[in-house]
Amino acid sequence: MIHESAQIHPSAVIEGDVTIAANVTVGPFTYISGTVAIGEGTEVMSHVVIKGRTTIGKENRIFPHAVIGEENQDKKYGGEETTVVIGDRNVIREAVQIHRGTVQDKATTVIGDDNLLCVNAHIAHDVIVGNNTHIGNNAILGGHVTVEDSAGVMALSAIHPFCKVGAFSYVGGCSAVVKDVPPYVLAQGNHATPFGLNLVGLQRNGFEKDELRALRNAYKEFYRSGKTQAEAKEVLTEMAQQWPSIKHFLDFVETSERGVIR
Repeated sequence: MIHESAQIHPSAVIEGDVTIAANVTVGPFTYISGTVAIGEGTEVMSHVVIKGRTTIGKENRIFPHAVIGEENQDKKYGGEETTVVIGDRNVIREAVQIHRGTVQDKATTVIGDDNLLCVNAHIAHDVIVGNNTHIGNNAILGGHVTVEDSAGVMALSAIHPFCKVGAFSYVGGCSAVVKDVPPYVLAQGNHATPFGLNLVGLQRNGFEKDELRALRNAYKEFYRSGKTQAEAKEVLTEMAQQWPSIKHFLDFVETSERGVIR
């Protein structure tokens, strides 16, 4: 079903069970096929491919040559009807690839709201991206990766499968992340190591001086005190009673399956 207010270029191909909402635009030579739903006000530019069981929310901007909902590159994938779900107000730049999930995991790949996915970023199967993230040019999120809210993964960085990138953290360009990056941390290098807090990002997101001071103390306790993780966690547990941000840091570390960068 295509809403009467949608603007579809004559050269676009739309086939299958496709729903296009009001005020959507679809540019020249775009191909949309499968069980696809595109929300109100979304702009799909030229030469875009959208396939499979894909749901795209409102007011997204999808630039030329993006590929969304294509079969993933997991050798175990056998054509199962897995999905891609994308929220609202995302900017998906040229040649971004977002692959469908696998039944071995959540069977879906999820992009939240208000994200910027830069040119040629690769979002592999079963990835979860939160809200307000920045995924840089040619960045690679391997299968089953999670990127929490307001995190940044900069250009040419690669996140190893099953790793997590915590909220408000920042992975500098050309980094290789093979363990989890805790929330609020600035990480860089191959392999990525911590370089303090992402202070610029925290300030931009409204963190006040008292909370920044507490996070600095938590970071020093965990990374610079010379204590074991177990010893540092005891101190952070006390600090977490006052600061929810430190509780999130502590919970992230305690539930990490791959271990955190050191």
